[in-house]
Parts: sequence; structure tokens; C-alpha cells
Amino acid sequence: MLNFVTTNPGKVREATDYLDDEVVQFDFDYPEIQADSLRAVAAHGARAAYRAADGPVIVDDAGLFVDAFDGFPGPYSSYVEDTVGVERVWRMTEPEPDRGAAFKTVIAYCDGADFAATPEPVDREDRRGQDLAADDRDAATTDAQVRGGEDAVPVKLFEGRVPGEIVAPRGDGGFGFDPIFEHDGRTFAEMSTEEKNAVSHRGRALSKFAAWHADADR
Repeated sequence: MLNFVTTNPGKVREATDYLDDEVVQFDFDYPEIQADSLRAVAAHGARAAYRAADGPVIVDDAGLFVDAFDGFPGPYSSYVEDTVGVERVWRMTEPEPDRGAAFKTVIAYCDGADFAATPEPVDREDRRGQDLAADDRDAATTDAQVRGGEDAVPVKLFEGRVPGEIVAPRGDGGFGFDPIFEHDGRTFAEMSTEEKNAVSHRGRALSKFAAWHADADR
């Protein structure tokens, strides 16, 4: 059984399309670190969730990467959506000659064991010190907590990416930045759930994970 750490049951349903194992929703509010990498955020979440679930977990983290902004907002996409807004991101991009962008998802898997070498990376860092307030971090964080210590449970990472470009908002479906992200002539908000899942960044990451998990040799 795999615990998918999410508050969105739609993600769990999508995962079951790729995985033979039983996938269940695990409602766990893990603290997100501030990092410039989806991999770091997802790995930290998976490690914390594994400790809470005491069993195999998968965590996903996703973001919109805009070429004209050097990949911003990336890992900060949720914050930018909440504070700046989808419409304003389009307005900021509109004058740019290059409106290329990509949605990316990282699936992080943790079951407490180490992993055999494969092309997909393994994160072995423990970033619990980054959850603390700045005044407490230096005093509480040790080398063992941050890198390579006994608490640094390995996390396997799988990335999915779908290219597109930023356009004026279109469509009534989807969520987040879907109305301004066009792929193959349509925005994600103009696609049905099934059409979006068939090409989505999350689906591509899940496909990689499912293929590895089915043949995993630990």
C-alpha cells in the first residue's frame, strides 16, 4: 500500500491509473521548506511524511517555470498565485518576446530503505533545521540533521515536465495557472481532466515512478 500525501483526492485517483498497488490518501500537513528546488521541497516532505505514516509514501511538488523570468515562480508558484494572481502573471509576461514556459512535477518516494543506482536521483539530505526560525536554526541544527546523518532517510525522485507557453487566460477548467498555460494549442483549463492527465507533468512523473516501482531492485 502506498500513502499519497495530499489533500486532493483527484491526485490519488490519477495515481491509481499508473500504479498496481493500492494507493490511499494520507492527510498530513508537513512543513514546507523554503528552497529553490522542487526536488528539495518534495524530498523533505516525503521524509517527514514517512516518519508520520511509518510506511511507504509519495509526495509531489509542482511549479510553473517561466523562461522570461529565469524559471520563476517555480517552487514558489503557490505563493505567487495567492499573492500576485494568475492574471497579473500573464500581464507581466505579455510584453516579453519569449513566453515559453513549462510545468514541472517531482514525485518523491520514501519507504525507509536505500535504493539501487538508477538514472533517477536519490536525495539523502535531512533539512529539518530549515523548518526552524532563523534565531533557533544555528543552535538546533547539527551536521547529522542536515547531511548524511543517521536520520537522513533516502528519498527517490522522479520528475515530469510538459512544455508550453504563457497566453492570455482561456478556459473554465483546471486550477492554478492552468488558464494561462497553453500546450499543443490549448490551455490546460480548456482540457477535460482526462485530457490534461494524459499529457500532464504529474502524469509523466507518475509514469516514471510506476515503471521503476514495478521493477525496483533494492
